[in-house]
Amino acid sequence: MADQQVPSAGPWDTFRQFLSLERDVLVLSLAMFAFSLGFQMTNRFLPDYLVFLGATGFIVGLFATLGNAIGAIYPYYGGVVSDRVGSRFALTVFGFVSVLGFGIWFASAFIPTIPLGFIEIPPWIWVFVGLLLAQCWKSFGIGGHYAIVKQSVPPNRLARGFASTETFRRTAFLIAPVIVAVLVADALMPGFLWVLVIAIVFGLLGTVAQHVLYRPDADTVGKEFQGFGQIVEDIKRLPEEHRPLIVADTLVRFANGMVYVFFILVVTRIMGIGLTVTLPTVGTIELSPAAFFGVLLAVEMLIALVSMAPMAIVAERTGLKTVVGLGFAVYAIFPVLLIFAPADQVVLIALFAFSGLRFAGLPAHKALIVGPAEMGSGGRVTGSYYFVRGALVIPSGAVGGFIWEFVSPELSFTIASIIGTIGVIYYAIYGKEFEAYE
Repeated sequence: MADQQVPSAGPWDTFRQFLSLERDVLVLSLAMFAFSLGFQMTNRFLPDYLVFLGATGFIVGLFATLGNAIGAIYPYYGGVVSDRVGSRFALTVFGFVSVLGFGIWFASAFIPTIPLGFIEIPPWIWVFVGLLLAQCWKSFGIGGHYAIVKQSVPPNRLARGFASTETFRRTAFLIAPVIVAVLVADALMPGFLWVLVIAIVFGLLGTVAQHVLYRPDADTVGKEFQGFGQIVEDIKRLPEEHRPLIVADTLVRFANGMVYVFFILVVTRIMGIGLTVTLPTVGTIELSPAAFFGVLLAVEMLIALVSMAPMAIVAERTGLKTVVGLGFAVYAIFPVLLIFAPADQVVLIALFAFSGLRFAGLPAHKALIVGPAEMGSGGRVTGSYYFVRGALVIPSGAVGGFIWEFVSPELSFTIASIIGTIGVIYYAIYGKEFEAYE
């Protein structure tokens, strides 16, 4: 098995491989691309949208915490629904529900404060409601995706296999912030409303395409999760290699969760820095801080795309642990570098390029999660792993938001980097290698 020839995982090879995929996987991949575009166009900019609607820093942190809770819980309930009604119907329902969430985000800009007795319902509350719906499709297919890759490639090439799928999916992550940067070039509003309209359109197209073209009789994605009731048993069965990984990963992700939603506010609210570009024949273009943040996200994802495949190959030579540890290290130190950085465009571009390297370790990280699992149990193992990590990370946004609002952003980001660094050190000492890469 380990000696099978696996196509390379570079960006262009990824697209060539994509065109030869099984019909159902191809359809699901197209839907994933559509929804990834919608999510990336909206989610990274929603914190600024919340502030525009009157939310405080602490509210933004609570928004992140709700997202963490959804990410931990939804995959299991999504699996239960899929098992009972079938993958095709479930995917279609989740797709339309997600689109409805995008629509509520759009409507939030036009809903005034609603007096209700002694309290008032502010417009930003509807962004929370929209999140409950918009995350449905995104949170459904994690386990199935992992299981499909595990079943398709040899154990010692898992990182390369994940690099292939990640490269394609994250191409949408590269395109999305560029679209946003164009639409919010002058200011966040009203351009962001057009962003939400585009997200709605792509979500509808992805949902309709998967419903019409998807053949559920040949697909097993909906059978990978056994439901929330088995979570305790599945957690007990997590491979031994996962124990130090999940401790370190949780610390690093908790640190990232404290500050992730505030990256845009550092650029748009604290630094308030935009970008002026002079292009031949076009002339001088001035980008608002929100548009500049879109450029920074595009730079970050460009570095991620060009580095994931080479780092997957490096993992085959040095082991998964080294590459995963490097990714953790970037996660850990980026917050403190950003919050104390000078308000200089070149410095910020360099920092977000550096941040893109954290994605370079994702294929190796995913291989280390699913690799030790027994064949046929990749979905359950992945779901259990992500549930444990997600559940422990849930409070991170609220913690970071509280410190941001009531103490200082600098302290919030510094504490985040300290927690992340503890995770990196722990993993360096106790982390274990997947035997196929030894």
